Amino acid sequence: MENLLYIALPVLFVAGVCIGFVAQRVITTRRIGDAEVLAKRIIEESRKEAQAQKKEILLQGQDDLYNQKKELENEFREREREVKNRERKLDELGERLEEKNEKATEKERDLLKLEKELSHKERDLASQEEILLSRIDEQEARLSEIAGLTPDEAKERLFAEIESKTRHESAKMIRAIEMEAKETADKKARDILSTVIQRYAGDYVSEQTVTAVSLPSEDMKGRIIGREGRNIRALEAATGVDLIIDDTPETVILSAYSPLRRQVAKMALERLIQDGRIHPARIEDVVQKCEQEMDAHVREVGEQATFDAGVHGIHPEIVRLLGQLRYRTSFTQNVLQHSLEVSALCGMMAAELGMDVKKAKRAGLLHDIGKAIDHEVEGPHAVIGADLAKRYNESQEIIHAIAAHHEDQPPATALAVLVQAADSLSGARPGARKELLENYVKRLEELEEIAMSFDGVAKAYAIQAGREIRVMVNPETVDDDTTYILCKDIAKKIEDNMTYPGQIRVTVIRERRAMGYAK
Repeated sequence: MENLLYIALPVLFVAGVCIGFVAQRVITTRRIGDAEVLAKRIIEESRKEAQAQKKEILLQGQDDLYNQKKELENEFREREREVKNRERKLDELGERLEEKNEKATEKERDLLKLEKELSHKERDLASQEEILLSRIDEQEARLSEIAGLTPDEAKERLFAEIESKTRHESAKMIRAIEMEAKETADKKARDILSTVIQRYAGDYVSEQTVTAVSLPSEDMKGRIIGREGRNIRALEAATGVDLIIDDTPETVILSAYSPLRRQVAKMALERLIQDGRIHPARIEDVVQKCEQEMDAHVREVGEQATFDAGVHGIHPEIVRLLGQLRYRTSFTQNVLQHSLEVSALCGMMAAELGMDVKKAKRAGLLHDIGKAIDHEVEGPHAVIGADLAKRYNESQEIIHAIAAHHEDQPPATALAVLVQAADSLSGARPGARKELLENYVKRLEELEEIAMSFDGVAKAYAIQAGREIRVMVNPETVDDDTTYILCKDIAKKIEDNMTYPGQIRVTVIRERRAMGYAK
């Protein structure tokens, strides 16, 4: 039994293995079949889905093609319309060109016709001119025979008569024109100047080249001089001012050309006297402080001047120079006060004339700015002032008005002439400035000499402090019409040869006197 079992077990094992293999193969075959069926179904579904997507893509492409085709058709229609419009415009333009061409052709024909007519007329005129010239020659020959004069002699006599008549006629015309101009210009000028002068009145301060400082006692003079004069030397060296200590009781005189230095010296000396401590170290300290205060005061004065004049936006350095003009005089007239007056006069005259008032005031205020440094820089103060204005970016019109207010440059603008007139009004007003007697007498003599240098003048008198020259002419040699020509010639010579403030009136008088005696 055990042997049978040993034999049967392997057989059974082999049989089980075979059966298991067969069963496994059957199962595998069945699974493969199921998988193939599933794969075929998946492939079929995929094929159907691909066909559906293909149809959808084809439909979408057809829609896109349709839309593009529609857009292209619309664009084509739009361009076709534009082309038609251009063709229509070109046709219209062509028609106009044809019309213009026809008109030009007609004008050309007319011009040719006129040219032919003009050529005919020119030939006729040339022939007539030859005939007239021959007749003139004949008449000249007859006139020469009758008058006994050659053509040149006749021309000279005729020209002399024409010249004489023309001079009289021109004198009459000048007289009539002057009368007409005076009725308007003189009235307008008088109205403007009288209005301006009435609206402005300035205060004037007369300053000299010396300043007096009062002392509390005579003993103070010795303290100011110091031991061996060291105090007075230190004060003079620090301020640049000469101290004059003489027999004048309780007074010290400060002498210097610069009013600024004199003012600093006066301030320093008054403080030293009040403090009582007078020695070289203290003097230098006080003078330095006074100079700083003076600089600040000068700036305040300049700012106040711009405020009073109503002029703004000026460079700070020019404002400082304006403040220095407070301590500068010209013919004893304070220059800052003069500048403010010129600014006011310029502004009022500009308003009367319809000009820019702000620009006129600015030019009037700055016209004498060069006087602030003319003792440091060589040249006329007008040119120095123009250079300063240019350096600190003033406008070209302001620069020219400053440079031309004393004829250093010929005035080229109305503003420059306005500044000249206002400067003359301010300086020439009676009492505004003082003038040396020698210069005054010399100007009067020069006026009379100029008037007497003309032919026909019998006497000449300078009157009204040199503001008017009256000329008496000989009635036998100068007629009424020639007096107007003589008056203008005298005025022109005075303008060319003399320098004077304001204006000078020239009056020419012609009169005939008859004298008789009753016996």
